[in-house]
Amino acid sequence: MENYVLDTSALITFREDEAGADSVEEVLRKAQAKKARVYVSFISIMEVFYCSWRAEGKGAAHRTFLELKMLPFQRVDVNDSILFLAGEIKATCSLSLADSWIAATAIDREALLVHKDSEFEQLKDRVSLRPLPYK
Repeated sequence: MENYVLDTSALITFREDEAGADSVEEVLRKAQAKKARVYVSFISIMEVFYCSWRAEGKGAAHRTFLELKMLPFQRVDVNDSILFLAGEIKATCSLSLADSWIAATAIDREALLVHKDSEFEQLKDRVSLRPLPYK
């Protein structure tokens, strides 16, 4: 069974129906059909929440959160393994704190990281990447 981690950019791509939304939808359909496991880091959910709040207001952010909860993925919260991986990535790479957590989640879950962020390319030797069309 395939494992995927959806980056914040993948979630936003899907929500906003941007280029690459069909690829994210394909991954989610696989999860719904029990042909794949899809994970999302807690920090990606927080990022989508605050981006929605900034763009559309508090009410929209809460609606977006509820919409995310209906998608067929498992939220991955903090554990020691991911904490140490994220710390190592942040210490040795030029990724944001959030992207370090997301990459660590993908490494921990041995998952293909679906993203729209070229910064992840610096980790291509450590994690499998599935880039969506860059903006």
